[in-house]
Amino acid sequence: MKKLSISIVAMTMILLLGSCTGSRKVTYFQNIDEISLAASKGLYDARIMPKDQLLITVSGVSDPKAVSHFNMTMSNAMSTSGNISGSGGSMIGYLVDNDGTINFPRIGRIRVGGLTMRECEKLLQDKVKMDLSENENPIVTVRLQSFRVVVIGEIGTRVVPVNNEQMSIIECIAQCGDLGIYGKRDNILLIRQDATGQKHHVRLNINDANIFNSPYYYLQQNDIIYVEPNRIKQKNAVLGQSTSMWFSFIGIITSMATLLVSILNK
Repeated sequence: MKKLSISIVAMTMILLLGSCTGSRKVTYFQNIDEISLAASKGLYDARIMPKDQLLITVSGVSDPKAVSHFNMTMSNAMSTSGNISGSGGSMIGYLVDNDGTINFPRIGRIRVGGLTMRECEKLLQDKVKMDLSENENPIVTVRLQSFRVVVIGEIGTRVVPVNNEQMSIIECIAQCGDLGIYGKRDNILLIRQDATGQKHHVRLNINDANIFNSPYYYLQQNDIIYVEPNRIKQKNAVLGQSTSMWFSFIGIITSMATLLVSILNK
């Protein structure tokens, strides 16, 4: 009886310890009361990258026709005769080339790569103003059309659009419905491409509240996030495959034995 009681106590301790360990692996921002978030201060601005699609509109002048050629629309394109049609239509974007430039009407090539949207607006405003009469003060608005993030692994498979030019890794995870219990929270892989096309990767731990201080807290265009399955999921996958193989093997042996018995009984 005494041995049985000791065994029960030992099993209870093991279960409690396992429960605590599992909780530590699942809980986000565990040390947030112990660290400073001063390094996270500051507002994030997305910067223009090659292959971005920019929606640029020019307005605020006395004669809208004077800036109509800057506002790219489906119908505001070169006709077969080489003339530009100024009729209305759906807005289309300016594609940023690999060298970080766009081809702006009447202005020519302008380098916008590496600029924020506000910096790009100021640059284009100055360029457009030089093309207009002296008293005109154009308003230039730049929006990023092609901001998206790819997520795969134990978070599902999705392409997440970013409409406000700012998304943190936490917001991205939330948009995907959070991580399941099998997703590793302390080893999330982020793959990022810089302006030269070079790929870089970093491992992120969202169990640690220092994620808020990380330079990778805010995502960039075309970031790839991979959530790795934890050991339980990996073991279950291996066990499932092994079990299926054994059942298949047993099924084959049983069928062969049944056939052999049938032959011998004839």
